[in-house]
Amino acid sequence: MARPVIGISTYQEPARWGVWEMPAALLPASYPRLVRAAGGLAVLLPPDDTRGAAREAVAALDGLVIAGGADVEPARYGAVADPRTGPPARERDAWELALIRAAIEWRVPLLGVCRGMQLLNVALGGTLLQHLDGHAGGPGVFGSHPVTPVPGTAYADAVPGTTVVPAYHHQAVDRLGSGLVASAHAPDGTVEALELPGHPSLVLGVQWHPEMGEDPRVMAALVWAARGEPGGPGAGPAAEAPVRALT
Repeated sequence: MARPVIGISTYQEPARWGVWEMPAALLPASYPRLVRAAGGLAVLLPPDDTRGAAREAVAALDGLVIAGGADVEPARYGAVADPRTGPPARERDAWELALIRAAIEWRVPLLGVCRGMQLLNVALGGTLLQHLDGHAGGPGVFGSHPVTPVPGTAYADAVPGTTVVPAYHHQAVDRLGSGLVASAHAPDGTVEALELPGHPSLVLGVQWHPEMGEDPRVMAALVWAARGEPGGPGAGPAAEAPVRALT
């Protein structure tokens, strides 16, 4: 069986290699490595400038990962920026929100990682807590903490018990977006996973960074759903037509 094609959104940042220094589409190699370990074929999705381009990209995929990165611009969820919120990445926000909406509309299995989970929440009308402590190990250092699933959720099907996860974030979900439910929590009550129950395909976000750990089960749930096979953790049926348009 051919491996399902899993698109991963990328950063667009200045980079230097050899004698060259210029903007580049960047992604930590741990993301495609985890996709491969889970049985998928990874392709990178650099920012584009139209919603139409997002729909075209998603139409070519079996599954979609929205990667971690910069803070979501608070204006996206109707808030004023806290002094501790990082500078906006408007182009990336617009592109990834368009990808998320296209994936939900076209029933393409979706996994949001850290920032990706927060954007999923914002895409469906939710809000974010702009600062909390204790979910990172210091500048450039991943922390770790236990995450406990909510019974009966797709996340609990994929990862049935409490597990210790690698984390690096200072923002989190506040008010849940329309239709979303929390599917895992940290000991302090922070929403660590959320999902869209009742949707024909897997729509899942996790607040930590599975690509920085050794546990492939979250990505495996996405790849299983991307195959369209029944009975897998979080798997849904393959799509033929859009579910609904999201504004």
